Amino acid sequence: MRKFDTKVQHLKYKVLREVARLAWADKLLENLLDIPKTLVPGKEATMRCCVYKERAILSERVKIAMGGDPNNHNVIEVIEIACDECPVGGYEVTNACRGCLANRCEDVCKFGAISFDQNHVAHIDKTKCKECGACAKVCPFTAIVSRKRPCQNACKVKAITMNADKSAKIDNSKCIQCGACVYTCPFGAIVDKSYMVNTIDILKKSERAGKGGNYKVFAVVAPSISSQFSYAKLGQVITGLKQLGFHDVIEAALGADMVAMAEARELSEKGLLTSSCCPAFVQYIKSNFPSLVEHISHNMSPMAVLAKYIKEITPNAKVVFIGPCTAKKAEAQLEEVKPYVDAVLTFEELQALFDSRDLDLSTLDEGVLDNASYFGRIFARSGGLTDAAAEAMKEQGIDFEIKPVVCDGIEACRVALLKLSKGLLDGNFVEGMACIGGCIGGAGCLTHGEKSKAEVDKYGKEAYEKTISDAISILK
Repeated sequence: MRKFDTKVQHLKYKVLREVARLAWADKLLENLLDIPKTLVPGKEATMRCCVYKERAILSERVKIAMGGDPNNHNVIEVIEIACDECPVGGYEVTNACRGCLANRCEDVCKFGAISFDQNHVAHIDKTKCKECGACAKVCPFTAIVSRKRPCQNACKVKAITMNADKSAKIDNSKCIQCGACVYTCPFGAIVDKSYMVNTIDILKKSERAGKGGNYKVFAVVAPSISSQFSYAKLGQVITGLKQLGFHDVIEAALGADMVAMAEARELSEKGLLTSSCCPAFVQYIKSNFPSLVEHISHNMSPMAVLAKYIKEITPNAKVVFIGPCTAKKAEAQLEEVKPYVDAVLTFEELQALFDSRDLDLSTLDEGVLDNASYFGRIFARSGGLTDAAAEAMKEQGIDFEIKPVVCDGIEACRVALLKLSKGLLDGNFVEGMACIGGCIGGAGCLTHGEKSKAEVDKYGKEAYEKTISDAISILK
């Protein structure tokens, strides 16, 4: 059964798998240059103009699979040599231009970018065009269109431009590391850094590995895992994680239960709050709506809250978070989170880890994952946090009417935050998620789609603990 949405994801996975195989065997550095030849063994290119360019791009992919550029704090990087097939983009005149006499496009352009040839057909001077779109709006034939690159269309914070060589360039001051460009790029030229090699090193030196390590490694898995690995049962995935060397597997949804209780209290005390569970949404507020920073919930995300709890009760514990989110990799580097989370993997990387150890999940016995409530588990999809906060108020006897504004995708978040900044928002709690659909739409998912929401809801209903209070009672 196919494990990925696109061939680009599959290519990325193959590089990760080969890097992981060598890392397990302590042969990574000495065989580094052989990986491109392993993946493209013949003399014919399979995806690019020539085998040499294909291998050169694979070499860059290997570097990112090993952690990428250490001088670039952004977890999203561009492989410039791979970014050369998309059109330059911007506003262009199509062959629908009839050479009319009105010349409205020329009249409306304030920058003198429109000119005409001997047939009266319009042309745009790219050196003068400011991409305002005024010409396209007035053309009676809709002959002027905007041909933005896929990555630029995907990036709703306008962090992507082009450098002098016409390859994509990321403005780190604007980027919220949501990974939308990573998933959208049809050539796989934009990639999230992997900390998989670090994770393998942690597992190899752990107490369970029997090599003198004095620490246990915990896997904290996001609830959206229920919609991934469709070729195996969730219990088999849990067993697979333990066979990789994890001491135990705990649901991040338990952290979500903890956050729901605390966030409900905070909301009732402050009267107005924006959620803090999605690191990309939080960064978007900080970058674009600094006046609203005071309203961001002071609670850490479920990942960080649960990791902190694990380290408080287990001496020398190591925590690896596994989920669908590239922005979590950035969150783990924050000073307030770094002491608790040792590494972050996406589901793509976890699949590579399983296959690097030749684990066939479908043949394994089923382990058990039952640490959280229904409400903690549905954090994975848009609206889940709001439902959990309302339930937490009910269970704690808090008399407060929550008026939520649920927004998924940066465009919807922008509208809500803009209204809030102007005092026009009809609500007191903004649940914001950068990805469409919530975490189930994360860039690091194996598969995306509407069925993911149904799978998460089904998974939530299977929770043994039916209330948040029951779920977190084990923590006392």
